[in-house]
Amino acid sequence: MGQRRKAREMAVQCIYALDFAEVKADFREYGLLNEYPEILRQLTSAENISPSSPVFAFADELVKNTIINIEDIEAEIDKYTEHWSLESIAHLDKSILIVAVYELMFTDTPAAVIINEGIEIAKKFCSEHTGKFINGILDAINKGIPHSMPGRQIPT
Repeated sequence: MGQRRKAREMAVQCIYALDFAEVKADFREYGLLNEYPEILRQLTSAENISPSSPVFAFADELVKNTIINIEDIEAEIDKYTEHWSLESIAHLDKSILIVAVYELMFTDTPAAVIINEGIEIAKKFCSEHTGKFINGILDAINKGIPHSMPGRQIPT
């Protein structure tokens, strides 16, 4: 498995854990930004991944920038999940979508790579059925977002 896939998996797991964090709605972004570093450290430590490694750096970048853009990301997902509300999507499925949609909206990574990674992560942690669900949503979002959208990433 490639380093970027591993980092994406760690980012998904971190976003998943944050989905259960008790943060005040009015200060959601702030609360999540304060919570994630320890969760990411625990995840990478369990996998024997050094905080100085490229895997850790990429996972950190994904999680931090996903949190910063979480409202826009969730609004975009909500547009393409016709018969599903965000609250009704399984937490892990939603976490995969959130990280992948962040990449689709705010990075230069080719959409085909992002969609494939989302599908493979879904197959690993969920099921074949989830992979198809993730594929359908990500493909629809990819077709619907303007590809000239300026990113709002924090420089790393």
